[in-house]
Amino acid sequence: MLKGFKDFLMRGNVIDLAVAVVIGAAFTAIVKAFTDNIIQPLINAIGGSGTAEGLGFKILSDKANTFVDIGSLITAAINFVVVAAVVYFVIVLPFEKLKSLNASDDPADPAGPTEAELLGEIRDLLAAQKSA
Repeated sequence: MLKGFKDFLMRGNVIDLAVAVVIGAAFTAIVKAFTDNIIQPLINAIGGSGTAEGLGFKILSDKANTFVDIGSLITAAINFVVVAAVVYFVIVLPFEKLKSLNASDDPADPAGPTEAELLGEIRDLLAAQKSA
């Protein structure tokens, strides 16, 4: 059981995964700072009530802790969309492009000739050379 775990660790995928998690966490922090410090104040300015509370409403007007902050929800949604877009355009799209470029090299590709067909062609070429 430990040998299998050691083989898993030594494969290299774990290191790649660890690097991806660290980079993802750092990028998420950057996007969160952007949305909290740039987007959130812009959304709060739309609130228009003149208070610093932002876009939202109080359930009980005399209690500040009953404020429903719709601006933070909008900011979190923008945060998610930005992270998802960057992951898609920086990681997923290039990977899919590389995968489609390498698909022609894939021996399991049904569009290309099979191994048996290639060996048959080589046999026929060698037979034609012998007879010539």
